[in-house]
Amino acid sequence: MLDLTGKNALVTGIANNRSIAWGIAQQLHKAGANIGVSYLPDEKGKMEKKVAELVEPLNPSLFVPCDVQNEAQIQSTFAAIQEKWGKLDILIHCLAFANKEDLSGEFSNTSRAGFAKALEISTYSLIQLSAAAKPLMTEGGSILTLTYLGGDRVVPNYNVMGIAKAGLEMSVRYLASELGPQNIRVNAISAGPIRTLASSAVGGILEMIHHVEEVAPLRRTVTQLEVGNAAAFLCSDLASGITGQILYVDAGYEIMGM
Repeated sequence: MLDLTGKNALVTGIANNRSIAWGIAQQLHKAGANIGVSYLPDEKGKMEKKVAELVEPLNPSLFVPCDVQNEAQIQSTFAAIQEKWGKLDILIHCLAFANKEDLSGEFSNTSRAGFAKALEISTYSLIQLSAAAKPLMTEGGSILTLTYLGGDRVVPNYNVMGIAKAGLEMSVRYLASELGPQNIRVNAISAGPIRTLASSAVGGILEMIHHVEEVAPLRRTVTQLEVGNAAAFLCSDLASGITGQILYVDAGYEIMGM
């Protein structure tokens, strides 16, 4: 039986009810995990209010602001975990961003600033958060991030994010190698295209979804909750022998040649 009772899980990246992070948080909660949520703060507090209302049914015991471009907020987040929980068992990294102008057009025109920002938020943040989580995973743990096929193959209108995801996947492997002796497992889920706030910035996202529905072996795309189910599995003892892996949850699209 998949059971996360007694496990403390921090979920990052929930923006609204379409977020893959929201699907993951729901399934972790359903499996018995104690949920903590971090949100991206803004000056007017709109995101805090929106996310707080959304996650209220999960009764999160921790709700904190965390902008991964702000080192002080990262330190504050994990200090709050230390004070509230004493230990961390699960870290869910669902963070990615790129300037819209760096996603389309000619890839060679990617701006230096846009490249740095995409890699900092989408890739380096996993390394940052893993380093902060490491001393709190005193009984072992599971770190999980989200990637996409565009980190392995060329996808239209993905450009710099493909580079960020490729770096993210390699970071998963290096972190898995480093943290394995502490019984901390690090994996990624490569989800099929889903309509989310983040994916709305990718040009032609609806066409991509329709293409997957026509070509994937299951003749459909996947849902947030299906990704959440896979995440709950990877974070549970049922996956105790799995680390450094990229699990495709995409209705089988990844296996197709055409």
